[in-house]
Amino acid sequence: QVLLVESGGGSVQSGGSLKLSCQTSAFNLDAYAIGWFRQAPGKEREGVGCLTSSDQNQYYRDSVEGRFTVSRDSAKRMAFLQMDTLTSDDTAIYFCATPRGAGDMFTACELSESYYTCWGQGTQVTVSS
Repeated sequence: QVLLVESGGGSVQSGGSLKLSCQTSAFNLDAYAIGWFRQAPGKEREGVGCLTSSDQNQYYRDSVEGRFTVSRDSAKRMAFLQMDTLTSDDTAIYFCATPRGAGDMFTACELSESYYTCWGQGTQVTVSS
């Protein structure tokens, strides 16, 4: 079981940037796929972006493609979500997640939450126009 704690959320004006962090307990974080999700008020949680356990591939939902970037620093056991050119539609609680096993999603990762078993508590991002 990987423990995850998100941080870095806050309030920002439209067009601004934020970098979310996800501190994990995984000593071998480089072996895990990383997923970022968000849930806006009154909406279901949706996948935002993911990074494969091979580090070779990333996938993003269309609405954030080119604006968001998932990365990791395995030595620090941390994952990140860089968010640029934010809009009010990006306002949500953001979660990081990992699948159950190291090595899962090696060449391709999924933006469906059913593939992930370990979750953080979330961090709030509010974008004002």
